[in-house]
Amino acid sequence: MALGKNYEGQNCSLARALELVGERWTLLIVRDAFYGVRRYGDFLAHLDIPRAVLADRLTTLVEAGILQRSRYQDSPPRDEYLLTDRGAELWSVIYPLWSWTERHFSTGEPLRTFRHAACGTALDPAGRCPTCGQMDVRPGDIEVHAGPGEPAQPRQDPVSVALRQRPHRLLQPLF
Repeated sequence: MALGKNYEGQNCSLARALELVGERWTLLIVRDAFYGVRRYGDFLAHLDIPRAVLADRLTTLVEAGILQRSRYQDSPPRDEYLLTDRGAELWSVIYPLWSWTERHFSTGEPLRTFRHAACGTALDPAGRCPTCGQMDVRPGDIEVHAGPGEPAQPRQDPVSVALRQRPHRLLQPLF
């Protein structure tokens, strides 16, 4: 039997979530939005995603209220994409999934680390600060740092370069 293209008929919250964020590129787009990527061209360059796929995923994320489109230039018209409060809640899914993958499937040191900006301590796998005892460090209070797992030939797109150059607070514009 062929695998269906959606979860229609599934009365399940997880199935509804997968319908929205379970597509291959979607969580990577959201991850980049946490990094501070906001513009179409920067998503395109960092993700190596086909243009049509990116346009479709951004539209879906805007319609779902995960991203909001905001005009930053009128002539020619240019928009940027910002995480909404609803979108920012996905950090509590993305970070533990990242941590789980690092523990169980990593082939080396992490490319990036996440630290509590207030004290500089690396977050634990659940997103807590072991030093301060803060149980749920909010994305805006987290810095992403270059990790020790830099490949021999690192990516040279503007997003990758900027993330290597200096610690960067999540949700702040990267450029």
